[in-house]
Amino acid sequence: MTAQLISVKGRKVKIEVTIELSESMLDSEVKIQEGLNEAGCIATKEALKQLDTDGTPIEMGDKIWRTKGEQAKTYQTAYGEVVVERHVYQKAGGGKTYCPLERNARIVVTSTPLFAKQISSKIAYGAAREVQKDLLENHGRGVALSYIQRLSEAVGSIVQAKEESESYEVPELDHQITTVAVGLDGTCMLMCEAGWREAMVGTVSLYDSEGERQHTIYLGATPEYGKQKFLEKLEREIHQTKARYPDATYVGIADGAESNWKFLKKHTEEQILDFYHASGYLGAVAASLYPQQPAEQKAWLEQSCHLLKHEVGTAQKLYDQMQILIVEKELDKTLKEDLQASTTYYKNHRQQMHYAQYRQQHYPIGSGVTEAACKTLIKQRLCCSGMRWKEKGASVILSLRALVLTATRWEQFWSNLNQYGFPVAV
Repeated sequence: MTAQLISVKGRKVKIEVTIELSESMLDSEVKIQEGLNEAGCIATKEALKQLDTDGTPIEMGDKIWRTKGEQAKTYQTAYGEVVVERHVYQKAGGGKTYCPLERNARIVVTSTPLFAKQISSKIAYGAAREVQKDLLENHGRGVALSYIQRLSEAVGSIVQAKEESESYEVPELDHQITTVAVGLDGTCMLMCEAGWREAMVGTVSLYDSEGERQHTIYLGATPEYGKQKFLEKLEREIHQTKARYPDATYVGIADGAESNWKFLKKHTEEQILDFYHASGYLGAVAASLYPQQPAEQKAWLEQSCHLLKHEVGTAQKLYDQMQILIVEKELDKTLKEDLQASTTYYKNHRQQMHYAQYRQQHYPIGSGVTEAACKTLIKQRLCCSGMRWKEKGASVILSLRALVLTATRWEQFWSNLNQYGFPVAV
């Protein structure tokens, strides 16, 4: 099996690939992949060389940079390693060097952009060892574990550096957006030094006039005291969404945590308590009404949940019923404490339980999107068996994963880098 360069005419590269096929189809396919990788290396090397200078001096600012000559450098590509002789520049007085090829080719660490995109995408879904195994088995690329980690960290750092300034477009949607739901929640992850800590997830979901979700933006942040960085990130996303959809109604959906509502009240017109949290507190009421009568408890609970969702004023009626029960019903200590907790919950949040009206207005009434994001964004990737994290590594993975999971953002990120470049690559 051989691949050789036949000719280069302008931007057209002609390569000849010779592959000796086998009686085994699987073996033949392996040889075909090897041959294509070899051809890919040849073509990529030529593509890199075309992005280099001819060695003439370069003026940057008020300084003249001159080449130190062509120097060999190994680059990692989607097809294999390539060695390229490229010009390296330096100012007359010495100091740092500059490689135009690396800037023009958008090299990350020593990787071409496609390979950097592939590895960082894979690391968003699986551990570095899994990525290493996948590259070898499915792409014929043997890559050092340390390089996979270093490259994905570099891409993640670029994502984070651009978070404050980057504004991503929403994908083209079929329906007009009339409601935007903002949710936030926390879930625990294991940190190396601090043990189990709460990481945060935020969602900004777009709904049409019929209450159908059209698009969701995902955000994540590693554990931090005060959650300030996370809240600033979510706030930026809300401001950008309001600029796109100024006429939409903004609703906040969360559980009963006071810190959630303190943030949501500043940014949304309507605050909705997650229906499933509200209905979950009715179990203690059913048990207080019908002690030792599971069938009656179940029937009352089903009816009350239905009324809470569909009948105006039910939350207030349930709260009134709880108050009467506490005073008039003889209950054991545990039941009384549970009933008191439910009564307090409804006292504090019944003004956020107008579910019948919310449904008439086609507002979402559940925080399932945000709770599911806790699982997909954090749990499925950062809480696998035996995983413990340092803050830097976890933040890189979360930044990459949020970008990959939000439709079209991953492609937009790489399209912007391809067009405008990035300082980290210099």
